[in-house]
Amino acid sequence: MNLLTPEVLVILILDGIFAFFGTVAFVLSIKIALNWNINKTTPLQYKLEKQSYLVATIIKYILFIKLPMFLYFIFVQDKLSIYIPGAMCAVGVVNSTTYGFYAMIVKIINLYLFSSWLVLNSIDLRRKNLPYTKIKFIFFIIIYFFLMSEIVLQTLEFFHLDPERIVSCCGTVFSAASSSSISSILKLPNTLLVSIFYINYLLILVTYKLKNSIYYMFFNITFVVTSIISLISFFGTYIYELPTHHCPFCMLQSDYHYIGYLLYTLLFVGSFSAIATAIMQFTKVNYQFSKRVSLLFDTIYLLVVSAYPLVYHYNNGVWL
Repeated sequence: MNLLTPEVLVILILDGIFAFFGTVAFVLSIKIALNWNINKTTPLQYKLEKQSYLVATIIKYILFIKLPMFLYFIFVQDKLSIYIPGAMCAVGVVNSTTYGFYAMIVKIINLYLFSSWLVLNSIDLRRKNLPYTKIKFIFFIIIYFFLMSEIVLQTLEFFHLDPERIVSCCGTVFSAASSSSISSILKLPNTLLVSIFYINYLLILVTYKLKNSIYYMFFNITFVVTSIISLISFFGTYIYELPTHHCPFCMLQSDYHYIGYLLYTLLFVGSFSAIATAIMQFTKVNYQFSKRVSLLFDTIYLLVVSAYPLVYHYNNGVWL
């Protein structure tokens, strides 16, 4: 029995459309990458220039729509949890098949790949000589395989969901007593993990002042990692007001005012804006606005998660 709910069907239909137009763009991208030469005035080059705008538009809309669909995918996973015995949130659904975890990982990678292509395409179209056209289509050729991998893994996950199979809930998966890889992290002292989180943010501030985009990008990427680890081990328990609850997905639910969507969006925008800063510096484009956006979103994230334990302590007079 498959859980082909209306929400799942929306994803599958859209992915079918993306797969078709993505394949068309992939074939034409190979042609453009092999034959593009802006200095030539041949009929082939003229034809490629017209096709490049068409293909870039197709790719742009595919990738632009896929970005918010990541949040929709998480929402659907969470909604499907009511049909899976033992599942309390999206974690149970993701772990109920052998494809869910890999689909999630590929989706996260694609968030950054898709966004990077959109930035590069925007920069290329601003220049009269289109200096990055060949690079961006070679980049899409690589992205295409990640896009198709995501679609295949996601489809396999949906068709292998079994409402009769009992799965482990998030309380079991994200437990220090479990045998999962996250359990070894939860056994580390919270003071250590939280200190690393704040030190990482200080390193972002230092590299921001030093105007070094490469190091700034690097520490923003590590900030995502340290933020998620500290969120699971420490800050999340204050969101739930329960010291044993470490799930990073339950906070996406209405019981917690969907705060997870805000936190993960802040992390993504902050980290990707830092990546965009490096891309802009490489292409000799003014990157100061992107850099400021990155620091702003990183700072808002830090303030929001830091507020939870502080407010809890103020209201109750104790720490969890």
